[in-house]
Amino acid sequence: MPQPLNPKKASNQGKKAKKIIITRVQKSLKGPSGFFGQTSIAILVFVLLIVSYSFLSTGKKPEAVSLSELAQNISAQTVTSIDIKGDDLNIVYKDGTTKISKKELDTPLTTTLKNYNITPAQLSAVKIDVVNDQGFFYWFANLAPIILPILFILFFLWFISKQVKGAGIQALSFGQSKARMTLPSDEKNKVTFKDVAGAREAKEELVEIVDFLKNPRKFLDIGARIPKGILLMGAPGTGKTLLARAVAGEAGVAFFSISGSEFVEMFVGVGASRVRDLFDMAKKSAPAIIFVDEIDAVGRVRGVGVGGGNDEREQTLNQILTEMDGFEPNEKVIVMAATNRPDVLDPALLRPGRFDRRVTLDLPDRKDREEILKIHSREKPFAEDVNLAVIAERTPGFSGADLYSLMNEGAILAARENRNKVSQFDLIRSIEKVMLGPERRSHLLSKKEKELTAYHEAGHAVIASVLPYADPVHKISIISRGRAAGYVLKLPLEDKKLQSKKEFLADIAVSLGGYVTEKLLFNDLTTGPSNDLQVSTALARDMVTKYGMSDLLGPIALEESSGMPIYGSPIGSKEYSEKVSAEIDAEVSKIMKEAQKIALETITTHRKALDAIAHRLIEVETIERKDFEEILVANEIVPKKKLDLEHQK
Repeated sequence: MPQPLNPKKASNQGKKAKKIIITRVQKSLKGPSGFFGQTSIAILVFVLLIVSYSFLSTGKKPEAVSLSELAQNISAQTVTSIDIKGDDLNIVYKDGTTKISKKELDTPLTTTLKNYNITPAQLSAVKIDVVNDQGFFYWFANLAPIILPILFILFFLWFISKQVKGAGIQALSFGQSKARMTLPSDEKNKVTFKDVAGAREAKEELVEIVDFLKNPRKFLDIGARIPKGILLMGAPGTGKTLLARAVAGEAGVAFFSISGSEFVEMFVGVGASRVRDLFDMAKKSAPAIIFVDEIDAVGRVRGVGVGGGNDEREQTLNQILTEMDGFEPNEKVIVMAATNRPDVLDPALLRPGRFDRRVTLDLPDRKDREEILKIHSREKPFAEDVNLAVIAERTPGFSGADLYSLMNEGAILAARENRNKVSQFDLIRSIEKVMLGPERRSHLLSKKEKELTAYHEAGHAVIASVLPYADPVHKISIISRGRAAGYVLKLPLEDKKLQSKKEFLADIAVSLGGYVTEKLLFNDLTTGPSNDLQVSTALARDMVTKYGMSDLLGPIALEESSGMPIYGSPIGSKEYSEKVSAEIDAEVSKIMKEAQKIALETITTHRKALDAIAHRLIEVETIERKDFEEILVANEIVPKKKLDLEHQK
């Protein structure tokens, strides 16, 4: 049965329909783009011209009279004046009306009127003027119907030829470089070393490059040759591109920036042509810096199928090698490149004379992170409680790009809550948002799922707090973030460059904490620990195959750290026997079972602490470090010492 129409709903639907129509009209008013759009505009203009001309030519015309009727009107003395324009007669009557007529060809009007019995006296009462039309408007009015269509046809042909010419120019410029050039006078986009926090060793390596570009004679007089190519290597987001721009900004030279993927096209030879054009541009603008980002897109090992057997890519790489060899000793052009995969680059790129200087950018340590945070906070108003040192402490493993995102998310959170200052709480929340994603408070758990998740996370937290080589817990939450139903935030007491076998075993035991807790308390298993099992199993396999931490296999590396071949070894090939493969599987299983045993003993021993943490999580959903340590102390567990920031400084 049809439902009655809700007037309010109908009104809303009408408003929506009206809004859609207005939007479509606005889009149509913006006009089409491209060749066909512009052609349609030209045709539309032509039609409008024809219509307007027809309107102009179809105005109200005076009434036409014959010569006999004109003679009768003159006899009746109703005509005041007659204007003769060629063969046309414009007749004005005493009542103000105007009529038109035609006179006989090659015969004067007076003669014609005499033939109609008009006397000279009657004719003298009428004012007769002969008008000779001259000037621009006369000729334009007569020639416009002929000239305007011809002009439009010529314009249309010119318009079409221009489009074809533009396409031809684009085809001719297909092999030109697409590099973006930043001039030294561009103060708006200028970057210096002051804008790059951390990376002290990398900046020291590049200072002499800046000195060479400013004063090359000092090096050339002593017989030194500055490196032609500098390869910046590091994890994504560590500031490789920013550092290259800073070198150009410090030296005050032109900066040509291009991505490695912009060289390669489907047509063979285009990439090599673009490389030649790029180096020609840089030499003309010398001193200059050429920066090739993600050079591994074009500089991979040749002839081994890595990255596909692309002839165009190999020709482009060959041209880069040739151009770098073609530099003269006094050429003031430096080539800089960035990659996070130096292991896949062709050896010819890395030999002396090309990219022979390699600068590694590591993830920033705590002091570097604090400096980076200060740079990204220059234009942000902070509340009085903001302490960037605490934020730097809680962000180990964050790159420069992650820290930028953290500060930006903090400002967004403050603006979303209509506050004009960023507080410490905003920055703390943004850390978790960057690491795990936004909160999903709408993802409601059932009572059983909430209890299970609380015990799962409590199991991780208890084991991390008891094992001496595990990182201390800073926060526990059962509020969903990203794909995780809950999480435990663990942070090391200090930044570490190396990890030991005991630390790895402790990490695996902590990862199995949720698995062991579910199995022990609920006598069942869910899909919750699936990611924990994947991470811990991969770590155990790395211990055996990469780090030589297996007592059975000993100090042998059986797999590449990056999973990529060395100099052409096929991907996925094993350089060990099936027997060794079985031993690897056995060792991985042994490590996992030992870690499970440690986790089970820890949970069993500290069952009271587990219950206390889980019940508190069910109640408040989130436990911060201070409250968590109070629960540990109440259950006779000694918390790990906090990081002494003042001592670190």
